[in-house]
Amino acid sequence: MSNLNRQKIVDSVPQTGFFGHPKGLFTLFFTEFWERFSYYGMRAILVFYMYYEVSKGGLGLDETLALSIMSIYGSLVYMSGIIGGWLADRIFGTSKAVFYGGILIMLGHIALAIPGSVAMFFVSMILIVIGTGLLKPNVSTVVGEMYSENDARRDAGFTIFYMGINAGAFLAPLIVGTVSNAYNFHYGFAIAAIGMFLGLVVFVLTKKKNLGLAGTAVPNPLSPSEKKKTFTIFGVAIVAIGILSAILIPAGLLTFESFINLVTILGILIPTVYFIVMYRSPKTTEVERSRVLAYIPLFLAAVMFWAIQEQGSTILANYADKRTQLEFAGMTISPAWFQSLNPLFIIIFAPIFAGFWVKLGDRQPSIPKKFSFSLMFAGLSFLVILIPGYFTGTDALVSPLWLVLSYLIVVFGELLISPVGLSATTKLAPAAFSAQTMSLWFLASAAAQAINAQIVKFYSPETEMTYFGTIGGASIILGIILFIMSPKIQGYMKGIK
Repeated sequence: MSNLNRQKIVDSVPQTGFFGHPKGLFTLFFTEFWERFSYYGMRAILVFYMYYEVSKGGLGLDETLALSIMSIYGSLVYMSGIIGGWLADRIFGTSKAVFYGGILIMLGHIALAIPGSVAMFFVSMILIVIGTGLLKPNVSTVVGEMYSENDARRDAGFTIFYMGINAGAFLAPLIVGTVSNAYNFHYGFAIAAIGMFLGLVVFVLTKKKNLGLAGTAVPNPLSPSEKKKTFTIFGVAIVAIGILSAILIPAGLLTFESFINLVTILGILIPTVYFIVMYRSPKTTEVERSRVLAYIPLFLAAVMFWAIQEQGSTILANYADKRTQLEFAGMTISPAWFQSLNPLFIIIFAPIFAGFWVKLGDRQPSIPKKFSFSLMFAGLSFLVILIPGYFTGTDALVSPLWLVLSYLIVVFGELLISPVGLSATTKLAPAAFSAQTMSLWFLASAAAQAINAQIVKFYSPETEMTYFGTIGGASIILGIILFIMSPKIQGYMKGIK
């Protein structure tokens, strides 16, 4: 998109009206609030729905398989963002991508809300994965389009938007978990569907007035010949996948296990190819190649961190359900409620961390050192879970406060790596690959969850101590190694701080 067209879009948007920000921020804040409400509400109960017995309203899947599927689900959601970004850049524009994505997500939750079979569950997975891939990356892009590059309100606008994400993620597990406990899982999924519907209503009713032209332009549209070729490729691919599935599934060659293994391989292979292409590209300068090399250990550290953090919705969710005393202080706790802890702690501590970095100024730790501290916090969050098992054994129920402490510690790590990683990615990215490098950053979570799909198979009450101890210890050791390597990595960053 040319600077002139971009400026026309910025100028076309009302510049104040939502706490001193463009009115469009209201539209995007509540669209993303309800989208995250629906996603995190669904995610809070999905793993329980998979492994609970049919008599309890679940699908009755094997527990270990359910944990692997949950990890693969998360990995595919992040991978699909690459496709969603491409479709917005070349075909739809970001505004239409957000709308289409919201519809697919809502349909996915409706599919879950209908009592059905495992087949219906997988239909919902496909809809939500594609829908989230369309909506999630593109709604953030529209936020950026509302501000000129020199607008001093830009960072504050993203902060308000980020609070909308976490507010939706905080409320959803509390409401959906309570409803599913009181009635059944399908009522909980219906609440998630209603949440996405409300987000779509806000988006459609306020888009024209508040967003103006933001999100309507297609930055790099396909030519008619390219469009015909692309649609042909997509059509052939869909038909080929359908035929292969029809042949391989009855033959027993495409199973849950083989699909999980395939996604794990893709989760590792895709970012590896990204790094090779960026490093070897003639468009990448010598200085940029050095920065790509500096980015590799940071990326690997992010994979390690997210591998632990994302187990909050798998292993720790299972721990909350099976190992935690849910009768506490005279009330019954839903295991889904623990999923609200992460966004709650982020809302509380993000402003504190931001203020701390401002106060330290040039004295704050370097980017690699922040990453190393993040790994240490992540490892410590797993080691904390060892303590009750060590003293009371793995048969006794433990206080929910241990889980609260674990979620709190890993949030400290998240605040050291998530916003810092986003910032580092924009600084270290080669100019020719700036947008793709941002996709690469999100692939760290995709790779982490793809790896988790294999790791979670080793978890059981009998292996609990070894499981948490090994992963937690490995993260701390990697954090120490990264801390020692920090000056060397900083040197490869060629002046980026």
